[in-house]
Amino acid sequence: MATKQHPEQSVVELRDTLETDGPVRLLGPGLAVLTFARRSLLKIRHVPEQLLDAVLYPVLFVLMFVYVFGGAISGTTVDYLHFALPGILAQTIIFLTIYTAMTINADIQKGVFDRYRTQPVWRPAHLVGALLADMLRYGIATALTLLVGLVLGYRAAGGVLGVVAAVALLFIFCFALSWMWLVVGLKVRTPSAVQGVSVLILFPLTLVSSAFVPPETMPIWLQAFVNVNPVTHVVDALRGLMNNDVHIQSLLIVLGMTVLTTAIFAPITLRIYNRIS
Repeated sequence: MATKQHPEQSVVELRDTLETDGPVRLLGPGLAVLTFARRSLLKIRHVPEQLLDAVLYPVLFVLMFVYVFGGAISGTTVDYLHFALPGILAQTIIFLTIYTAMTINADIQKGVFDRYRTQPVWRPAHLVGALLADMLRYGIATALTLLVGLVLGYRAAGGVLGVVAAVALLFIFCFALSWMWLVVGLKVRTPSAVQGVSVLILFPLTLVSSAFVPPETMPIWLQAFVNVNPVTHVVDALRGLMNNDVHIQSLLIVLGMTVLTTAIFAPITLRIYNRIS
């Protein structure tokens, strides 16, 4: 016959079970970042529809812009492809930068965010891990954009090294840009609001640039905006690297914008994040 356990004995056993041999050890920053990145990738694995934009947008953008505008702007689709492909690549990846902010905002709304407050991990690991995981999205979109371009006849005069350098520059810039959207993601209420605000800013910046039309064909007053548009400098730098006509000025401007954007928005993001968490 089982004996009745005294309440004080149960409390002692529970305390002994929960006690550890020493203080709780903080998970290293690198391992914490990789853990959160893996979590984001597992979400994509379970819901692969999240990659539809990274898969469909590159194909649709290349086909539409080349065959709709190619003949009118450059005379032939092949000539326009060599002009526009770097711009299409830049537009595609820049638009994908908003998804990190949408992911973080969704975690906040679902209450997942609150669990991280009790975990012994490096605080920014949640943000940096999500940023790192989105590099997979960038990589898929980049590969498809270049693949469709190759099928249509694009050949990079800058060779493999030029393309790799252009992609690396674009990824670094987009990583910095993501910090700005994270500020939006931590302040607005819903993921759809994050997307709405971001698209409202990105559409004018990407369309009114040198990505798809030579600036000299635009009105003088519009050229003034295009010439100071950050996207124009990104596209010019990519086009120069890929087509073996490097624009040092645009390259330096893009690197400067990358450093400046990170220096401004990363601390702001972390400050807001720490206040929330």
